[in-house]
Amino acid sequence: MTSAPVTDWPERLALVALMLGVIALVLWAMRRGWKRRGRTQADLPEPQKLGESTGDPLLQVGGLYVGSVFAGNWLDRIVAHGMGVRSRVEVALFADRVDLRREGAVSFSIPGADLVAVRADRGIAGKAYERGGLAIITWSLGEVAIDTGVRGDIAEEQTELIEAITRVIEGNTHQKEVQ
Repeated sequence: MTSAPVTDWPERLALVALMLGVIALVLWAMRRGWKRRGRTQADLPEPQKLGESTGDPLLQVGGLYVGSVFAGNWLDRIVAHGMGVRSRVEVALFADRVDLRREGAVSFSIPGADLVAVRADRGIAGKAYERGGLAIITWSLGEVAIDTGVRGDIAEEQTELIEAITRVIEGNTHQKEVQ
């Protein structure tokens, strides 16, 4: 009778250390890339901070803030000013703005005059969902067009949000034409 071979502990420990080193290197490279992207986007204007709430919102929807990208490029995530962090969000639509109250991340407001369009889509910031699974709000941040993706907790509320933002945009367009 022969016994089973004994594990070569020094070799096993060296392989575990090597694997941990590779994982640490990958995480370091990812963090460095995120920081570099933030520095290259530093000239992007800061979004408007949330102000004091004036009146009741027209609509409030809870959900997930998926991210913001440069309009038309769903993979080019904006990380400057904390806009690249996924988080829970409470979207409050007012007649003159859209407030994005984010948990654990920077909250901001989109002035109604800066709203360009809103649509249902499947993906943004490298995240893909079912057809129409996201509300994509297109807006202007200074001279830059931004797409911001929000996934509502309840599909019907997300549809209501898209319709309500569309009405606000149409109202703003009508006001600009009258002036």
